[in-house]
Amino acid sequence: MTSFVFWLSELRQSPALVSLAVSIFAVVGYCVHAYWVSPLHRYPGPFLAKFTNLWRLYRISRGDFHKELQALHEKYGPVVRIGPNVLDIDYPDLNKTVFNTKGDWRKTEAYLGSNVVVDGQIVYNVFSELDKTKHANGKRPIAKYYSATGVATIEPHVDKIISQFCDEIETRFIGSDNTKPVSSTTPFNLGTWTNFYTWDVIGALTFSQPLGYLSKGFDFDGTIKIAEKAIEYFGLLTAMPSLDYWFDKNPIYRLGPPGFANVGGISVQHMIDRYQNADSAYHDPSKPDYLDRFIEAKHDNPDSVNDAQVVSWLMINMIAGADTTATIIRNAVYYSLKNRHVWTRLRADLASAGLTADQTPLPLKPLRAIPYLEAIVNESLRILPAVILSMERYVPPGGQRLLDGSIVPENTILGFNLYVLGRNKKVWGEDAEEFKPERWLQNTGEGDDEYKTRLQEMHNAALSFGGGSRICLGKHMGLMQVYKVVATLAVRYEVELAHPEREWRVVNHFFPMQDGLEVKIARRV
Repeated sequence: MTSFVFWLSELRQSPALVSLAVSIFAVVGYCVHAYWVSPLHRYPGPFLAKFTNLWRLYRISRGDFHKELQALHEKYGPVVRIGPNVLDIDYPDLNKTVFNTKGDWRKTEAYLGSNVVVDGQIVYNVFSELDKTKHANGKRPIAKYYSATGVATIEPHVDKIISQFCDEIETRFIGSDNTKPVSSTTPFNLGTWTNFYTWDVIGALTFSQPLGYLSKGFDFDGTIKIAEKAIEYFGLLTAMPSLDYWFDKNPIYRLGPPGFANVGGISVQHMIDRYQNADSAYHDPSKPDYLDRFIEAKHDNPDSVNDAQVVSWLMINMIAGADTTATIIRNAVYYSLKNRHVWTRLRADLASAGLTADQTPLPLKPLRAIPYLEAIVNESLRILPAVILSMERYVPPGGQRLLDGSIVPENTILGFNLYVLGRNKKVWGEDAEEFKPERWLQNTGEGDDEYKTRLQEMHNAALSFGGGSRICLGKHMGLMQVYKVVATLAVRYEVELAHPEREWRVVNHFFPMQDGLEVKIARRV
């Protein structure tokens, strides 16, 4: 006891020792709470994840966190603790509860990294806005432009870029000799050219001007590379969102890395050009683009919509409209060619519907009536979702009872990973790892009601475009392009994987970055 009193006396004489002692007690107290006292201590998971989000940050930085999560669920079960206050959930039955239209399951700060700073002001978008009222107000003026009916009016813009996409491929990789067999043509990276297409088409849809990647054949201004780096950065921020205020949003000195400011600059410049009529060389007011519609929304809602809101709408078109669409197109083509019978059946079904190469770009309406094409798209979204880091939500007041009977307290973060949910064997069966479009079709002997119930369960489990009040605004716009591009490639060309024995490489940066869609292509005779 005397020694302890002497130690306290010495401690009071040294501020440095006081600080050290306080720090040690704080760390020890935090660790004891995280491991033993936290209401989440009962849930299994990696040891370090119980104490710090640095574990998750590191794992995400490796680019394979979707596979890590799948392995953790196989080891620990449907509930895995991946952070001091984060559980990852593989309970598809909860999806409708969490992703509802009430908006009572709040988005977490993980989404704030997609904000940008414009003229010193942080600009939110419909993806990053956490407040449900502000989100609804930001979405309401433009929702009609993204409906199935609204998107149908922009199909001519899409057709123009698909035609250019085909022309560039034929000029660069096929040439004038249409008699050459596909095996003798020059291999090229169709994945890269798909990305050029989606960026150009989003430029045409948004500003009436393709950005120029197809015509130039490379990322001439670095925007695509910057966007990839920004998505990589955004993926890291989902683990520790506060880092954004030290790096991209630092009010004193921005430390980087590349954020979405480049896309913001493009959006602002196009808006200024439109106001000043400086884009008349390519903009036809009789064929409105999304910038026209956003300005119209501003005029119709002067009290709630300003130029900053217009910029946020433009940016979400650019950020979410290009890379995600390219991901789904690449999935559909790669997995269909990898499973050759799928590509063969798709071509047969397109032919049975009377669709030929002479009609390309193919119109959307007859394509939506082909069940097997829809099944390929659904399966492509399941096997490799366009978002493969977990979608996070805060548990609302009152907590949430899980299927194991435990109650998760309010303000706990629940993550729902689409890659993991897409492999839940209770929903998808023992062949969940297989690319099998047929699972989306009605089985022989299966009744209509039974099929409808099973189909709805699969859609609920897949959550391909989110759900409830936060369902993806650009769903119809993206799907239109996927249907049209995949079908156009199938009816117009002979396509083979250049290296069918190889697996492509997928890196998880929130969006999956795929590499290895090397193909040989020839015109169908």
